[in-house]
Amino acid sequence: MWKEEDNKLHRSLTFKDFKQAMAFMQQVAEVAEEMDHHPWWSNVYNKIEIELTTHDAGNTVTKRDLKLAQRIDEIYDQMTATEE
Repeated sequence: MWKEEDNKLHRSLTFKDFKQAMAFMQQVAEVAEEMDHHPWWSNVYNKIEIELTTHDAGNTVTKRDLKLAQRIDEIYDQMTATEE
């Protein structure tokens, strides 16, 4: 789940392996480019940390961040749904 803290939305995600984490990042990258709103993120093996904030709004959380967070959730849910 997303957590708002220090004017950022933050979420930690876990995948079955590195390959799935990279596929997720590629899908999110395409959505972020379409929206012209890019996340800060880091990856170590099957874990991804994401932070969203709007720089043009003084580094605060805006509707743009919430919309991208929703799209990220949709991608994550779709990718991990078959694992349950």
